[in-house]
Amino acid sequence: MNPLASALRRTRQARTCLAAPVPPCRKRTAQAPGDIGSVMERQRAFFATGATIDVDFRLRALKRLDEAIRSHEAEIKSALRQDLGKSSFEGYLCEIGLTLSELGYQTSHLRRWARPRHVLPDLANFPSSYRVVPEPYGVTLVMSPWNYPFMLALEPLIGAVAAGNCCVVKPSAYSPATSALIARILRETFEPGHVDVVLGGRAENAELLEQRFDYIFFTGSVEVGKLVQQKAARHLTPVTLELGGKSPCVIARDADLDVAATRVAFGKWLNVGQTCVAPDYVLVDEAVEMEFAEKLAAAAARMYGADALGNPDYGHLVNEKHFKRVSSLIDPAKVVYGGRVSPETLQVEPTIMMGCSGDDPAMQQEIFGPVLPIISVRSMDEAEAFVKGREKPLALYLFTRDKQLERRFLGHVPFGGGCVNDTIVHLATSRMGFGGVGASGMGAYHGRRSFETFSHLKSVLKKGTWCDLPLRYQPYSAAKLSLVRLFLR
Repeated sequence: MNPLASALRRTRQARTCLAAPVPPCRKRTAQAPGDIGSVMERQRAFFATGATIDVDFRLRALKRLDEAIRSHEAEIKSALRQDLGKSSFEGYLCEIGLTLSELGYQTSHLRRWARPRHVLPDLANFPSSYRVVPEPYGVTLVMSPWNYPFMLALEPLIGAVAAGNCCVVKPSAYSPATSALIARILRETFEPGHVDVVLGGRAENAELLEQRFDYIFFTGSVEVGKLVQQKAARHLTPVTLELGGKSPCVIARDADLDVAATRVAFGKWLNVGQTCVAPDYVLVDEAVEMEFAEKLAAAAARMYGADALGNPDYGHLVNEKHFKRVSSLIDPAKVVYGGRVSPETLQVEPTIMMGCSGDDPAMQQEIFGPVLPIISVRSMDEAEAFVKGREKPLALYLFTRDKQLERRFLGHVPFGGGCVNDTIVHLATSRMGFGGVGASGMGAYHGRRSFETFSHLKSVLKKGTWCDLPLRYQPYSAAKLSLVRLFLR
């Protein structure tokens, strides 16, 4: 049976489900973080010992973390299932496995990264040598979100420790089981003062942001990111902001639609759409719009079954507030696949909407859920203008066989990072940095970029004493100026 035709017959049922009452928010019990002022004092004192400067010390700490993650794998999967309904497979694929991969990459390259890097000197400073010396910032803060609560807390921490910093980790209060387990793992692994964990909610976040850190790494919403930058500015603290936005997926008429549909379905409905780089909307050439939508619906049905809400490997939205927000973005009149919701389990079916425009409610905010609007465009020029007319996205995905079109989008459309003929997987490597631009964030991490993010790269010039050219010293003369012009041009 045609998935679109089948879904259209369920429109009335989708409207009924959308109108169902949503239960009141469940109360969370926040764990007291202790005295944050004492934590800061302990961190400052630990960094002052100079222990973290030793690369062997850093490597031993990272090795202990690797062993701890492996020994707690079953508990991590269980916590992720409790917080987000993640399957065991997805928990390893998207959280544990990526974290271990980043750990392995950091430890295998750390000695080389930590060495001073020599730079070829120029004649203007003859005789001299140049080098860039990485040094840790000091006491750093990592504030992580709830959607990938394990990976997005641990991966920045790995970079901070590899670079020789002390670090305070603040996991999200919206993923309490995983956050509590992170606290236990890190307290078992690191010495107090080297790495500390603060649990809690908004009050603890606010108190942490009043402290003077040497570097802040924040992953979360644009609104909170602005607050973090505002607070950091009081102390001129540098920040990395990994935010979000509406990441477009562009389907050209020459795209391999079978591959595009499968990979868009994977990227969109992974973690029930609660992914900062998930395709937030699709711009598709009108010539292939219907064919792509049919293949996308078929891919969703193939992956999640006829009843996704009954699939034990299909997760749920993080809380009632988020569930209500995402549910409100569904326009039953435009739903061609999915549309059902379950207030009892906080689930929203993989949902495709067609006939959408930039004025739809779903296009006014980052969806961060399993609802995907499709917008038809007459040309790739129109698609390019649509994307460039909005805030710079964290990711962009282009499906095409046309090399010229690929070069055009990569060269002329600003975005944080992305893929050609795939989605999401550009962040699953330690060999390239990952980060946003404009409203989608600033700074980058993963691999060497993580090490450099948490390091001050100190430029040092060492001048020889056996020769001291008099050009720069007074008294000045026309002859000296001629020589200066020769060197500095």
